[in-house]
Formats: sequence, structure tokens, C-alpha cells
Amino acid sequence: MDSGCLNSIVTTTVLVHIKGRNQQPKCRILRCNPQLNLSSLDSLKQTCSGVALELKLKSPSEKLCPVQVVHIRCDHPQNADLPRYYSRKEKKPFPIPIVELRRAARDRMKNRLPKRRVPPPKIGLVIKSLVPVAYNVYNARITVINNLKRLMKVVAVNGCKWCNEIHVGPVGHPFKSCRGSKASQRKGHHEWGKAVIEDIIVPLEAYHLYDRLGKRISHEERFSIPRIPAVVELCIQAGVDIPEYPTKRRRKPIIWTGKNEFVDADESELPDPEPESPKPPMLTEIPYPEVEPPSSTEETVLLAEETLEAWEKMRVGANKLMKMYPVRVCGYCPEVHIGPSGHKAQNCGAHKHQQRNGQHGWQTAVLDDLIPPRYVWHVPDVTQPLQRELRSFYGQAPAVVEICVQAGAEVPEQYKPTMRFDVGIPSSIKEAEMVV
Repeated sequence: MDSGCLNSIVTTTVLVHIKGRNQQPKCRILRCNPQLNLSSLDSLKQTCSGVALELKLKSPSEKLCPVQVVHIRCDHPQNADLPRYYSRKEKKPFPIPIVELRRAARDRMKNRLPKRRVPPPKIGLVIKSLVPVAYNVYNARITVINNLKRLMKVVAVNGCKWCNEIHVGPVGHPFKSCRGSKASQRKGHHEWGKAVIEDIIVPLEAYHLYDRLGKRISHEERFSIPRIPAVVELCIQAGVDIPEYPTKRRRKPIIWTGKNEFVDADESELPDPEPESPKPPMLTEIPYPEVEPPSSTEETVLLAEETLEAWEKMRVGANKLMKMYPVRVCGYCPEVHIGPSGHKAQNCGAHKHQQRNGQHGWQTAVLDDLIPPRYVWHVPDVTQPLQRELRSFYGQAPAVVEICVQAGAEVPEQYKPTMRFDVGIPSSIKEAEMVV
């Protein structure tokens, strides 16, 4: 923890209760130097909550019962932990634990609460207020891809030839963290090469559905239905019209005839649809031969800031769409399905897939399942490579953020905790061994 940061956020107050002979108990307030005895705050480097410390002191003349209260205030948590890494043998946790879901169901049955209003996507309609959001997400994704292709011309990005780990910097990091083929023979060392855009923006694909409320995709139909990027499929279902991928748009709610059966309402009596207002223009990806690097340092900085803004716009907008349009993810593999229920294709190859006959374990997806951030090590100084012995002092950030930061953009506040800006990096290994 940086001492400069502690001096600004730590205040110490000592309340002393004094009891003497023939005297009433008194309370005195003593101010202590905040720079003294801060070793007890080492456990607070990952939290910003209030702490109370009690010290018992005795004097031969009077009895002192001091209570030392240390208040730590911070707007943003410091040195936050990274998302946990789940091995291929573990199942992803549910966003809401099963125990809480069952408890909420029992409370609804006990209190006989009325059913909530059915959202429009569940009855086959499109939420008109989210259509502009869908177009913004689609264009923001294209902007991020096009800008990253240009930034990678001036910012070096390395990728391991055996695993999916990447590193932003002129030289790959020296950490022994390779989990690829024959990693034991290389003692965990990486073999670095030039990375491509697919290493940064994970090409996560999903089946394109003509009717999102239609029958589930069977195992025999897995090759006949096109697969497109999952974010694009989410935008299409939310209202984006792409001629190459048509989808069914209903004007009246469906009529349920059974638990899982429904029929479309008669729309012949409806008047002709009014001419729609001009839709926002849709961007297209720049082919690799036409990619040009920034011409100056100022253009590089502006391009990096624009990329960060588009990255946040894509994530925030996709999170809004996921709250209304359900997205499913397999608990064993990265397979994603945009729709109320997952498909039936038996193409899961995760751990012990034979016991499930290749079927996916569908559960509700979170934002990181749809848009994986791909964390990389943060390089404080590009001119100095990372040292293996100082690994515990370095932070991490999403690859997109790290590329933009090295290109000159300002670090967003929400990524500072994981990048560990408040941790001082020792200048030598001997100094690092002295850190407690």
C-alpha cells in the first residue's frame, strides 16, 4: 500500500475512558499520528471498510481503557482481485445460487405474490426503446475491431503459440504459466509470436435463429444453421436488421396453447405498417490489406481514447440487452446461445462430456460470458520488461484496455484496482524480499 495514499485516507482517533479515585468516568479524545503503527493495516489492502482496533493499556496511577478506531475511506477499492480462473474440470457457478432461487420460489408460493408482467421478448415482440441500443452495440463492436487493427500496427501484442495467453508489450512476459500442449517439457515457458485481432476479441459464435421462439435446434440441424458472432446475434434479436441474416418480426403477441406450445396471432386485420424512420448507419469491418497505422502520436492517442469509449459502450449496451433478451451459456465450455433455451446440439467437448452424451449444461450467462475481457499483465514501463520474481506486484487489465493505455489513453477508473496503481514496485529483488 502506498504511504502517500494512506496519509490522505487514514485518520486515527483514540477514545480514552479514565477512572480515578472519587472521580466520575471521563472521556478524552486523543489524536494520533496516522503514520505510526500502520503495520496492522496490511490486511486492509484489498478493502475499504471501517475498522476498529482495541488496545488495553494500564498505568499505576490510573486505569486507562483506550479504544482506537481507524477509519479508512476510499471511493474505489484498491488492489482488487481478478476474476477466478476455472479449470476445465470445474463447472461455472450460477449467477444466482440455486439456494437463493429456491428460497425466492418458496417465498412467492407462501405469499401468493401475483405474477410479474410478461416482458415483450417472451411473447415474440421487440422492445422499441432498445432498438437504438442494439444499433449502438453493433457499431461499437465494429469500431473496436477497426481501431484495434490500427493500434496493433504501433503497439506490439504477442501471443503464445501453444496456449491462448497474450501479452501486450515488445517482449513477452517471463512467467511460467503456459497450459498448452507439452507445457511440462518447456517447464511452463511460453513461445511468443505475433498476435492477431482474434486473440484480443474472442470470436465467440452462436447459432442464428430465424424465430427465437421456435423449436430448439436439434442435433441433426447443427450444420445447416449458420453461426455468427454472439454479440451480433443478440443485436439482431433486439431489432437490428441485417439482410444476410433475416429474422421473424411479430406485430402481435403470440397465443400460448400449452406449456411449451403456441400459435401466432392473426395479423391480417392490422393496418399496414407505417414507414419506419431512417435507421442508423451500420459500420463495416476494414479488410486487413486496407488497415493503415496512425500517422502521428496525437492521432494514436485519439484513436486509443475512441477505442476505450467504444469498448465501454459495447459492454454497457450489451448488458442492457441481456437483461431483456435471455442469453444462455454452457457451464462446462464457452458455448453461448442467444435465446430463451439452449440448443440440443451434442457438441460439448468439455471434461466428462461422455457422461452427458455431449449435451451442454445450460445456465444464465453473464456479461463476461458474452464478451470475454481476456486479462493480460499490466506493464508499468514498456522500456523495462517484467521480472519473474516481482510477479506479485504487477496488476492485470483487459487486453483492449492495456493496448489503449500503452497507446496513450487515460486509464479508466473502474480498471485501476486490478491494475494495482497503488502498489509500489521494488527496484530490485533484494528490496522485494524485504516486503512483508
